[in-house]
Amino acid sequence: VRQTIGDCLTDAMDADGLERLLARIEAGAINIVTRDLAAPSPLALEVLSARPYAFLDDAPLEERRTQAVMARRWLAPEDAAELGRLDPEAIARVRAEAWPDAETEDELHDALVWLGYLTEAEARADARWPGFCAALARQKRVARFGAPGGAVWIAAERLPQFRALWPDAACMPAIVAPDSHARDWSREDALVEILRGRLEGQGPVTRDALATPLLSDAAAEGASAPMDYALAALEAEGFALRGRFTPGAVSDEWCERRLLARIHGYTLKRLRAEIEPVAARDFLRFLLDWQRVAPGTRMEGPDAVEAIVGQLEGFEAPAGAWEAEILPARLEDYEPSWLDDQCLAGRIAWARLTPRVVRPGGVKGGGSRGVAPVRTTPITLLARRRAPLWSALSTTTETAEPSPRGRAVADWIREHGASFFDELVEGTGLLAPQVEEALAELVALGIVNSDSFGGLRALLVPSERRRPIGSGRRRRRSLTFGMEDAGRWALARRARAAAPSVSGDTLAAEAVEHVARTLLRRYGVVFWRLLEREADWLPPWRELLRVYRRLEARGEIRGGRFVAGFSGEQYALPDAIGLLREVRRKAPSGAFVSLSGADPLNLAGILTPGPKLAALTGHRVLYRDGMPVALSAGGDVQFLDGLDPADEWAARKLLLRGATPGSLVDLY
Repeated sequence: VRQTIGDCLTDAMDADGLERLLARIEAGAINIVTRDLAAPSPLALEVLSARPYAFLDDAPLEERRTQAVMARRWLAPEDAAELGRLDPEAIARVRAEAWPDAETEDELHDALVWLGYLTEAEARADARWPGFCAALARQKRVARFGAPGGAVWIAAERLPQFRALWPDAACMPAIVAPDSHARDWSREDALVEILRGRLEGQGPVTRDALATPLLSDAAAEGASAPMDYALAALEAEGFALRGRFTPGAVSDEWCERRLLARIHGYTLKRLRAEIEPVAARDFLRFLLDWQRVAPGTRMEGPDAVEAIVGQLEGFEAPAGAWEAEILPARLEDYEPSWLDDQCLAGRIAWARLTPRVVRPGGVKGGGSRGVAPVRTTPITLLARRRAPLWSALSTTTETAEPSPRGRAVADWIREHGASFFDELVEGTGLLAPQVEEALAELVALGIVNSDSFGGLRALLVPSERRRPIGSGRRRRRSLTFGMEDAGRWALARRARAAAPSVSGDTLAAEAVEHVARTLLRRYGVVFWRLLEREADWLPPWRELLRVYRRLEARGEIRGGRFVAGFSGEQYALPDAIGLLREVRRKAPSGAFVSLSGADPLNLAGILTPGPKLAALTGHRVLYRDGMPVALSAGGDVQFLDGLDPADEWAARKLLLRGATPGSLVDLY
């Protein structure tokens, strides 16, 4: 072993030279200068083109992102010419994947925001889009802009850029850019951003093809310099590459680097033959394994709680669903103390991230009956250290207005800081049941939370079933969850002005990237349709797309078509791709999996044909080999697939039983 290590460090590498180099860098004798280049340097190219034994993972050679990164300027002319012969089918495929496939008005608006514009011909290419454009125009979200090369459809968010180029052009109807996008653009920067959007939605394209929709023939002749400047700026950023990519091309073409890398991946060794898209049924089988709810995949022990919450972080579910259904479905023999310990250790927190606004006039007598019950309040579990990022995304301009008792409790906490239940009773002068009602109201409004999940759990227990405070006794059997187990009650953290060293834009960008990574951990593979059950306040898909494209460019995730039957771009974690292959090859087992309607895997009617099931705790969906076979709502069972009598009887029992652990049956 010593001889092998010595050969590697001294013969194959110069470890002593590396130590001397690092020492000189640390001493300041060598300065490090960072440069963004359009192609790898010779040294970096050696790393990128290393042999398979230079990598420690077991991914097949043809799937390596390094195989899609080519450096033409460092290659011999004959090699570069050979690399330029891309597969026409790969080019057509990437063009189809990159081009938007909007199925609703909102999807078309999002596409216009990042794509820049649509020509009249492009808008008529899809029979649905002219109607979508007309509807969006009536809403003043898009308009026909009179560019010199012809009218184009633009989103209101893009209006300042087009006005910077053509201040006097007609715009029908008259629209106004949102405040978040209203800024002054120079002509050069505006053209760069417009071309950036177009290159994101197209494959290889010539300069003339980019200029023609915007400029007339005469104007295009005189606008060659600005167009060349804008394309050169994108090339200098490393965003776009120049070459003759399409077979038979007679002039230089431009292509976004990410799309070109994907074209190379499709061309080399037919990469997608191994990553053939799976059916929605197989994808649901994969999700059941990925989220640890399938038989034989559930996790065990208190240490697994943090891993499960990390996967479900940011998902909103009714307060009564977390311990009754969602966590027990993923954790074998779940115990409430597991979650309490994680909360008290400061690793996990619970909160309502979307405060509800209740006006005083809407509740008779100033009570809290106008507030939704705590059991149905949307609660999120998250890592405590990530709470500021989630709060930054769920900001609200309105303030919740609790009842007088709720205000008294909130004011006491605001003045004295986090307080225990007995301190709140003594400090406010209210009776213990009144303080409990006030805390329940404040939790439902998203104003307070407690150190432990036990505080929320105690509010879910009817007062007559709860352990009495002090030495009181009840003859009827009572539960062991009391308000004294809640720990301290504190005001929920809300997004506030960032510190001077951290700008608001930086915090927002970090929050969006964290959400994008969290969704990947939750589902393994993400695309537009899959996120239908997620919270409305999450970043829009177009912002998540930018993060995913950046992560794909870094080689951290894979982009492509992983699930058949769903349009738009799809991204996956490398680990998920391997498991997806295994699930596709695995024979169906015929096992049933019963989940609550509030579970994030309630995807009936979203990924599969058939009716949807409302996201309520009492509703249930029954899966069999990745397909929903039965739904239970309001006590009625609806079978979606023909079952024999024995299987139907077993299915009914699973729909009625649920996943609530024995220690919580009396509570939930």
